[in-house]
Amino acid sequence: MSMKEFYIGENDADQRVDKFIQKTMKTMPKSLMYKYIRNKKIKVNRKRCEISQRLALGDTMQCYIAEEFYETQSTRQFLQVPSTLDIVYEDEHILLINKPKGLRAHSDTSEVQDNLADRLLHYLYKSQEYDPAHEQSFTPALCHRIDRNTQGLVIAAKTAAALRCMNEKIAAREVEKKYLCIIQGSLRKQQDHIVLYHRKKEQDNIAEVIEHEQEGYVRMETSYRVLQDKGGYSLVEVELHSGKSHQIRALMSWLGHPLLGDVKYGADKTAQKQYQALCAYYVAFHFHDGDCCLQYLNGKTFQLSDTDVERRFFAISNSKRKQHR
Repeated sequence: MSMKEFYIGENDADQRVDKFIQKTMKTMPKSLMYKYIRNKKIKVNRKRCEISQRLALGDTMQCYIAEEFYETQSTRQFLQVPSTLDIVYEDEHILLINKPKGLRAHSDTSEVQDNLADRLLHYLYKSQEYDPAHEQSFTPALCHRIDRNTQGLVIAAKTAAALRCMNEKIAAREVEKKYLCIIQGSLRKQQDHIVLYHRKKEQDNIAEVIEHEQEGYVRMETSYRVLQDKGGYSLVEVELHSGKSHQIRALMSWLGHPLLGDVKYGADKTAQKQYQALCAYYVAFHFHDGDCCLQYLNGKTFQLSDTDVERRFFAISNSKRKQHR
């Protein structure tokens, strides 16, 4: 057994004792953590603590536990990916990043793999806003994700307080997100609000949607409006009222108008491999009153002015027009 003391800084404060321990001593089994707390091997401010007790700025945690659970070296694998980001907005709390299509939001392997989350860490490390050696339980993170082959706006948090606040706002539907997509054919209605029921088939990594409520499916709400309809394709703006995996792709497939290039959901195959024509192009913050470090963002909107999807749509339209001359 060895004793180590942790000082609770800004990015550690306002979280439960058990959550802090799980983040700082990742290899410790939960059952052993509970035992250590119960037997006063883990204390806060040198006093007995409870699992659900919230840590405050300036608190100290004393741990009299096996040395093997202390992480002695911070991993800096993120330094092996580029630090390049297309930043749309940045302040001391958050960034809005335009993720290019083809880049993963997060790594899905233990090996080095280029991804947006690690690019964020590398960027903040270079700007001296993040160093894993100086953090105990927090890592800057993406607040949500979009598919690898989808371009568009992703919100990232630099601080623990910003991450908590933004996640709460997203869950409360106070962050409006709109997408642009190209679909095959023409929709029967120029605009609509559709409620379906969704489930993710993990073995196939595909979403299934049905019209009526059924066990195992969750409610999914989406609005759309057609912006342009040319040459057998339509440019459509879509607003999500729920955040389900592959929501837009599954919806348009269900309507019989899959996204251009989205072969997985029924689009026509082409000679050249194409990815789904989808872009997260608009974010607006509609925050209700509350004690939140991001309240200053209320009323702000951000929109990409030049997207791959729009360029692709107009290229197809022009090509079809030339063919008919």
